[in-house]
Amino acid sequence: MKHIEIINGPNLNLTGLRQPDIYGSTTMEQMLADLRKQFPNIQIGYFQSNIEGQLIDRIHQVGFSADGIIINAGGYSHTSVALHDAIASVPAPAIEVHLSNIFAREDYRHHSLLTSACRGIICGLGIHGYSLAIQNLIS
Repeated sequence: MKHIEIINGPNLNLTGLRQPDIYGSTTMEQMLADLRKQFPNIQIGYFQSNIEGQLIDRIHQVGFSADGIIINAGGYSHTSVALHDAIASVPAPAIEVHLSNIFAREDYRHHSLLTSACRGIICGLGIHGYSLAIQNLIS
């Protein structure tokens, strides 16, 4: 069975409650349940933290055994060289996901430091971006 790990960063624990006009009204718990139904033969792990070091620790923990990582580092995407380096340090391929279209938002969101360490980036498709990332990682 393939193992895909979803790692979410700051404020994503409030998805479904926080700014639903930008991030949607589906909670991460609902999304995870839907993904597990959609991909019953895939082990989907989930981790969320508002703390950068914990995200790095999780990448180190699963990055040598998982078949892929889906990373939505939230605001850390635009500021964290350390997260970039953690992704680049492990063999598991990573897909970067953003719920909103970061290129249609504030200028400081237009550049992600993580992208060059990832296989690809999906943004602006809301919660569906996670499903697309899994499809890519298992194909």
